[in-house]
This record gives sequence, C-alpha cells and structure tokens, in this order.
Amino acid sequence: MRKLRFYLIGLIPGLLIMFFILNKKGASCSGYLPNSRVIAETLSKDFSYSEECKKEIQTLNLQDNFIKDSIIAKGEINFEKSNAQKEPCPFYVLTSPEKNPQYEVTFEKCKNEVKLLHVKKLK
Repeated sequence: MRKLRFYLIGLIPGLLIMFFILNKKGASCSGYLPNSRVIAETLSKDFSYSEECKKEIQTLNLQDNFIKDSIIAKGEINFEKSNAQKEPCPFYVLTSPEKNPQYEVTFEKCKNEVKLLHVKKLK
C-alpha cells in the first residue's frame, strides 16, 4: 500500500505538469484518429475535380477555398459509405460540418492528388 501511495504522489503531479505544458504548446492527440488523419492527408495534396463535380460546384456557387477550408476541414468521414481499402485510390464520403451536416463530398485520395467526384448540398 505504501508503494502505491508513493507512486500516485509522483504520477498525479507529473500528469498535471505534462497536461499544462502540452496544452500551452497546442499539442493534441486528436490528429491520430482515422477521421483526422484522412482529412489532414487530403488537405495536404493537390486537388482536381471531375467534370460532374465542376458542374455541381458552379451550380452551388462554391469557391475552391471554401471547399477546402470550410467543408473538408470541418467535415467527418463516413467510413460505412467509404472504401478506404480500394486500390490504388481509396474512396471516401465526407459530410460537413460534423454536427448538422449541410454538404456531402465524395472524393478519391490518390498518392499525389485528391480527386473530388461529387459535391452536393444536403439541406
């Protein structure tokens, strides 16, 4: 029992100190979840658009920056509708924003680029 008490006396303050140090540096563990990883990899690649997607973007009057910064960056991957194991380019369906989705984006994430296939407004 005595060893456990000494262990906890060192562990709890150590965890609190690490929490405050990492929090000030802006570190988080959320970047390791599958949704965050796919979105981060997607945003780091060059974008191309299918002909159908170009028409949908014009119809919805969306800008390229809005698609990247607002729709994809704040979205959530629907892994049930996606095919992440597809070769050579995995296929993903993203809804954005995470709560109360307004857009659905379908894209393929290849090695060097991301190809948007569809962008549709849900509401």
